[in-house]
Amino acid sequence: MARRPPAVAGAPARLTVARIVKPQGRHGEVAAQILTDFPERLLARREVWLWDGGGEARRAAVERVWPHKNYVVFQFAGCATRSEAEALVGLEVQIPREEAAPLGEATFYEYELVGAEVVEQASGARLGRVRELVATGATPLLAVDTPEGKELLIPLAEEFCRRIAPEEKRIEVALPDELKELNR
Repeated sequence: MARRPPAVAGAPARLTVARIVKPQGRHGEVAAQILTDFPERLLARREVWLWDGGGEARRAAVERVWPHKNYVVFQFAGCATRSEAEALVGLEVQIPREEAAPLGEATFYEYELVGAEVVEQASGARLGRVRELVATGATPLLAVDTPEGKELLIPLAEEFCRRIAPEEKRIEVALPDELKELNR
């Protein structure tokens, strides 16, 4: 059964689905890097929020949106020139969290994992907190900050991550000795 992102304490009000990387054309269009597993849903959007990573996000009406190479191109209302488009470069394109695509079983949004406590399933020993997910082109890695101030990299795979409980901000792992040694 598909699920919506849970109401996790500290969950963001909006999710970033793209990042504006360059002007596209002469009439205020912008090309955005796709940061979602559901890019087709961007093509139906008529409103998004633009955020600079610091202040408040602002609503932006989408006049047109279409795929182009590895990007999605937006034409926002009120953005009609290349110089206006250049001012948008670097902004994140966001949607309300409650409008995010439902996920399947054992699938998670990144924000659900970042900040989660990682513990050894067998012993309950605390290994640290997830700082970020690292894209590898294959299985993503959990970058975990250990209590000793080191980094522990754990593949985000069922083989190692035996229980993921986003509502508890907890991940229980079973790590082979080889993986532990690799990270020391």
